[in-house]
This record gives sequence, C-alpha cells and structure tokens, in this order.
Amino acid sequence: MENKTIWLNAFKDARETLNKFADDSEQIAKCEKFTEMLISTIQAGGNLFSCGNGGSHCDAMHFAEEFTGRYRKDRKPIGALALGNAPHVTCVSNDYGFEHIFSRELIGLGRKGDLLIGLSTSGNSKNVVNAFTAAKEIGIKTVALLGRDGGQLKNQADLAIVIPAETSDRIQEMHIKLIHTVIESVERKLFPENYK
Repeated sequence: MENKTIWLNAFKDARETLNKFADDSEQIAKCEKFTEMLISTIQAGGNLFSCGNGGSHCDAMHFAEEFTGRYRKDRKPIGALALGNAPHVTCVSNDYGFEHIFSRELIGLGRKGDLLIGLSTSGNSKNVVNAFTAAKEIGIKTVALLGRDGGQLKNQADLAIVIPAETSDRIQEMHIKLIHTVIESVERKLFPENYK
C-alpha cells in the first residue's frame, strides 16, 4: 500500500469515527453532563483526578495540565492531578501490585466531593477499575472515557462515554478531542472573559 493511501485511509477512518460520535445525540448529552460534573466539582472546591495506562496515561496527564496550567488564555489554576507519579508507581507496584497504583494514591489524596476521570480503551484496566471502586467508597464521582464495548467501567462509572471504535488509536484520538472540548466548555462557563 502506498504511503499516500495509508494517510488518506487513516484520516478518513478518523473522520468517520468523529462524525459517528458527533451525530449521536445521546453522546453529546453525555458530554454536556461531563461539563456539568466538572463545573460543579470546581465550584464546590473539589479537585480533579485522572488516570489511565500507556497512551491513556499521557491523556490523563494532558487533561490535568490543561487545568493547572492554561488552555487558551491566562486564568487561575484549577486543582487537577494525574495519578501515577513514578516513585509512587514503582513503590506500590513492588509492594502491593500494579493493579493498586491508582487506588492507593486516590485514597491518600482524594476527598469526598472530588471527581475522578478514568481513561481506558478497553474499559477493563484493573488499576483503573480499582480506582473507581476506591472513589465510590470515598464519595468521589467518576467519569470514564472508554472504547469498544465499554468493559467493566461502563457500568461502574457515574458517567461513561464510550467511543464507537475498536482500535486504540481511534479511541484515544477521540479521547483527546473530548478532553479539549470539555475544557473549553468549562472555561467558557467559569472564565467567559477568555472567549470575548
């Protein structure tokens, strides 16, 4: 297959995934609910936590830094943290097992009224599942960004957004689009002066 064909097919496939998602009114309603959950958490003084593995961990970090840093224009930082710093991960993996890396950190840092965002293309990542279990025990609301059939997290999350795709690349591309769009939605509500 020629390089040009590979590129064109990849862009076409990504566009079809985005269009399928955008044309689904139930998906858009869930995105609006995601925005509402973030805003209510922030306005109540809660913090945002995120977690995922591999590329999803990178997206979880991206989600957090957009809030603590800035998105488009300057504004006050919003409390957000991607779970899974390296010393913690190696310590907990060694002493308790990799499946506990997010839950133990969340138990140590999270408080009732916070919000946890978990990213998993399969919906079955054991360490994310355990973090959602811990969140429920603490009183932390949960949002899951998923793919495929949603896996275990689909029914465990307070809000689950499942991307209609089967491959991790298409799912993660949509996850980052959702992250950017929900941050813009939150900013437009809390910092309208940034969008004049």
